[in-house]
Amino acid sequence: MNWEYWGAPVPGFGDRKAEVVIIGLAPAAHGSNRTGRMFTGDGSANFLMRALYTADFANQPTSEHIRDGLQLEDSFMTAVVRCAPPQNKPLASEFANCSMFLDRELALLSNARVVLTLGHVAFNGYLSHLRRQGAIIPRVEFKNGRKYSTSTRLPVLIASYHPSRQNTQTGRLTCKMMDATLGEVKSSLMRSA
Repeated sequence: MNWEYWGAPVPGFGDRKAEVVIIGLAPAAHGSNRTGRMFTGDGSANFLMRALYTADFANQPTSEHIRDGLQLEDSFMTAVVRCAPPQNKPLASEFANCSMFLDRELALLSNARVVLTLGHVAFNGYLSHLRRQGAIIPRVEFKNGRKYSTSTRLPVLIASYHPSRQNTQTGRLTCKMMDATLGEVKSSLMRSA
């Protein structure tokens, strides 16, 4: 009750010259929807920032509030849906309404060489984005930790489970798994340099 909520569409956050783009599902009701910054102020943010800090993509291991000094290094975070959806399950109309924001944001991130999608929904949302841009993308199956190279002119795509408490508290996604995925992100950057 004492918290002040952002309660509006949440923009992407990070290094605008980033080579790594991280795409999530949507703002969490009491995380990004409250703070106004992607992956901030909740359990998913705590898990993800620790991993990004360990992999040298963030200057600190926490993301508590919008003025906490967090800076992303060579990475940018965004989401396929911009407002917190009821029961964390966006409707098709929400995806359609938000798609132009994702398209515009990704067009501005012209240095992107790796896209890390967090969860099956973000994975499909990114593939839909590519198809809207005219890319011919074969049907591919989401698999945690898998790397996909769809074209030499498109960024490498790496899939991860979403760092939701539902996944991290059950062991479906562990710190070790997230660290390995971010290691693959870094390796992909080195190979494409």
